[in-house]
Amino acid sequence: MARLPGTDGAGDIAARIRERRGGDLRPLDRMLLHSPQLAAGWNSLLGAIRQRIELPADIRELVILRIAVLNRADYEWAAHEADARAAGLGDRQFDALRGTDAGSHPALDERQRRVIAYTDAMTRDVHVPTAVFDAVRDDFTTPELVELTATVAAYSMVSRFLVALDVELPASAGGR
Repeated sequence: MARLPGTDGAGDIAARIRERRGGDLRPLDRMLLHSPQLAAGWNSLLGAIRQRIELPADIRELVILRIAVLNRADYEWAAHEADARAAGLGDRQFDALRGTDAGSHPALDERQRRVIAYTDAMTRDVHVPTAVFDAVRDDFTTPELVELTATVAAYSMVSRFLVALDVELPASAGGR
């Protein structure tokens, strides 16, 4: 059970979040709406990452699921598993992401492994070693590298928020 009660929010900000979400608020939104201005900024940032960047969807979802594992954010995993499947990831990749050897797991291709190494470095250590950065540099354009980095940073923020406040998806809910 969440540490704080959720709220439905009111006004333009709650309406914009509902619009981005297809009409419904998620438990995460209900927590954020205690601070409408924070919720507005969050909605804008995560909306851009989810809907308006060039980073391939499979890479975005790979990153999100890996962060969910590293930060023990069950909500984040449950909220993104369907999106990850829609982006082309499957059970073998999910098993790899849950393991301690994700960066070398045979279910992931070389590019995915390099992305996992980058995600792990940013999430666990904050500092990314030059060799890890250089390894992903050739896989992405400069804008995509910025987007990859912002995706890791943003979903680390999401997971930390969810875990700290014990926000959970209702048992009947799945997907974002």
